[in-house]
Amino acid sequence: MGRLPTPQTPRSLAHLRLQAAQRLMAANPDMTYSGVPPQPLLAIPVLEIELNSDGSIRNIDVMRKPSQAFDTTQLAIDAVRRAAPFGDVSRLPRPWKFTETFLFRDDRRFKPRTLDS
Repeated sequence: MGRLPTPQTPRSLAHLRLQAAQRLMAANPDMTYSGVPPQPLLAIPVLEIELNSDGSIRNIDVMRKPSQAFDTTQLAIDAVRRAAPFGDVSRLPRPWKFTETFLFRDDRRFKPRTLDS
């Protein structure tokens, strides 16, 4: 995999979430899918990602652990780390946090829910 392009400076928290979801897809091409998520999904971990002013990761909190396929939580955390940094957020209001919901299908590929709404 090549290096990700330098992230844009997010104009809003919504732009930050969208850019982060796009970077998750770009940084993890062998772990993601596009299109309509299947029903039922294998697992749906939810992470809250807190950033430093430069867009690097300060902290990742697990907001929701799936009741099965527990490994998908770590897969999601690792995917976020590969997608960082997320752009200079110093001009956005604090706290510099966003949540992402990971829609995992049976083959353990995910889609960020942000791209599904």
